[in-house]
Amino acid sequence: MKAIWNGTVVAESSDTVKVEGNHYFPLESINQSYFQKNDHQTICPWKGTASYYSLRVGDKQNENAAWYYPEPKEGAKEIKNRVAFWKGVEIKD
Repeated sequence: MKAIWNGTVVAESSDTVKVEGNHYFPLESINQSYFQKNDHQTICPWKGTASYYSLRVGDKQNENAAWYYPEPKEGAKEIKNRVAFWKGVEIKD
């Protein structure tokens, strides 16, 4: 699987975990040079507190386009150390 934004592969892995229709990529599969941590957080009742990355590719910025659960709840432990995408990031085989 590949995560593509602004014509660039930002993550690639054959080991994704699919939860609620989203592919969660292993943290080591993301190209860190495109990711910027920020302070945005959301709460999911069963997964826990999500933290976010913004993506920067070239001169384009996509705020909060990737999320991860630093300490997921017990029912979502399979997504620990994994990152998922939205906001225009294409996921392809």
